[in-house]
Amino acid sequence: MSLSLFDIKDKNALITGSTHGLGMAMAKGLGLAGAKIIVNGNSSQEKINNAVDSYKELGIDARGYKFDVTNEEEVKNAIKQIEEEVGPIHILINNAGIIKRTPLEKMEVSDFKEVINVDLVSPFIVSKHVVQGMIERKSGKIINICSMMSELGRNTVGAYAAAKGGLKMLTQNMATEWAKYNIQVNGIGPGYFATEQTAPIRVDGHPFNDFIINRTPAAKWGDPNDLAGTAIFLASKASDFVNGHILYVDGGILATIGKPTNEK
Repeated sequence: MSLSLFDIKDKNALITGSTHGLGMAMAKGLGLAGAKIIVNGNSSQEKINNAVDSYKELGIDARGYKFDVTNEEEVKNAIKQIEEEVGPIHILINNAGIIKRTPLEKMEVSDFKEVINVDLVSPFIVSKHVVQGMIERKSGKIINICSMMSELGRNTVGAYAAAKGGLKMLTQNMATEWAKYNIQVNGIGPGYFATEQTAPIRVDGHPFNDFIINRTPAAKWGDPNDLAGTAIFLASKASDFVNGHILYVDGGILATIGKPTNEK
């Protein structure tokens, strides 16, 4: 088998929410494999510029674009600008997302709608405008970042789970509709990863840290770099007959019912 199956050199990859965290880890993986990275964020231009600089320090060709993924007009204009300035978008990773941890009976409807809008509606909006070019070229890769909450529930994350469950089905429907154009649409479902956001709870003795270590067969948090290979696979020719699939990168959590807390 030739490694050319995994070749993504000279491909343009747009990763939403790629100024930090898992989005940046996947983008760096694609960039180091030869793709040109199109960075997206919406918090500040400075943060986008800093992210672009961090990619360039690794020798990655990167450009940054600030736009709100929930605003269709902004998305439409940004995609047009990207295609004019960078070129066709060959790879799209819908990674931008938020979570609000509130019991459902106490959650404001506005907060519930915001989570759905960012985590479910925005992948539809961005994909809708990126896929036009992919359909014309009869080629493209779309990767939606799902979650273990696409399969399971957990206290206080009802809105997030509803959005990610919906994103799983949206992924399958995108694949169903666009496969005839040689476009593959798949999802990645990350488990629990060691990021800046999880640092406060990844300490020995913290109840949630102990829960994750005990719940994960690999008995550890994931390294964000563990997502790079998965992203490259789903972005390359190696996955040309993989469509509508959610690939869970979770250290085996979804494979097991778990174990008693006193079991080694």
